[in-house]
Amino acid sequence: MSTYTLRSKRRRSALRTAAFMSPWLIGFAVFFAYPLISTVYFSFMHYDGFKPPTWTGTDNWSYVFADYPLFWPALRNTLWLVVVMVSCRVVFGIGIGLLITKIKTGAGVFRTLFYLPYLAPPVAATMAFAFLLNPGTGPVNSLLGDLGLPTPGWFNDAAWSKPALTMLALWGIGDLMVIFMAALLDVPKEQYEAAELDGASSWQRFRFVTLPNISPIVMFAVVTGVIQTMQYYTQPLVAGKVASGVIGGSGQQFEPGYPDKSTLTLPQLVYNLGFQRFDYGSACVIALVLFALAMAFTALLMRRRGGLIQAGD
Repeated sequence: MSTYTLRSKRRRSALRTAAFMSPWLIGFAVFFAYPLISTVYFSFMHYDGFKPPTWTGTDNWSYVFADYPLFWPALRNTLWLVVVMVSCRVVFGIGIGLLITKIKTGAGVFRTLFYLPYLAPPVAATMAFAFLLNPGTGPVNSLLGDLGLPTPGWFNDAAWSKPALTMLALWGIGDLMVIFMAALLDVPKEQYEAAELDGASSWQRFRFVTLPNISPIVMFAVVTGVIQTMQYYTQPLVAGKVASGVIGGSGQQFEPGYPDKSTLTLPQLVYNLGFQRFDYGSACVIALVLFALAMAFTALLMRRRGGLIQAGD
């Protein structure tokens, strides 16, 4: 076979492969590459959405990191939610999944009860939680007071607002419950039987049988939880509005973060800077910080996962 014929076949094969990949390539270019490049471009520009963008160099970056007073509180809150909320959701999801898989009677009822809160719209669920946890008239504090226990301020107290958001996230644990239930039911029963014959306790069976088998699902839950929490916007904003009494309609300005910047997150700053103050350059800087943090967390978790696998081998 001649060299020309081989080149022709390789060219046709490459074109055929490109044709099959073209839907993904177009989607990647339109929905990821172009927005990312545009975000980087506008982060070095002064742009208000009305006048043409003008080059400002690193002024937007200097403003966000040095002069914008809301950036560092929002970054701390976002990292707190990533570490605490994601960890609590994963542990609670595994616990609920284990509980339901062990129930012999009425498991379907419990699955429904735990899954239904996940279907509630985020705004409605947050407003309901804000009224339930109202420090003055909420039924939760009324019950705690009747029992002689402390009555926190919840969404009206900077020390309790993030724990209250974590409780809201645990209430809507239905998505992780279903995922972990499927993983737990897929663990080979023979391994449990062998561990019991060897005299393993319940904790040892969980540690050395259950966890290794569901570790890919745990990693999936952690990575997706980190990415979702990096985009955490609706619940803290609505909770702050309801707790502060600002639940008005359109056109009403609201400075996010009530109380005392404790519910402020980076996605709220992106919206506040870009669509309320029309400072698109600074908003793009914070969006890139979010992207870098999500990539760093994901890479760290995947590297940790790879190290654990090699250690196990």
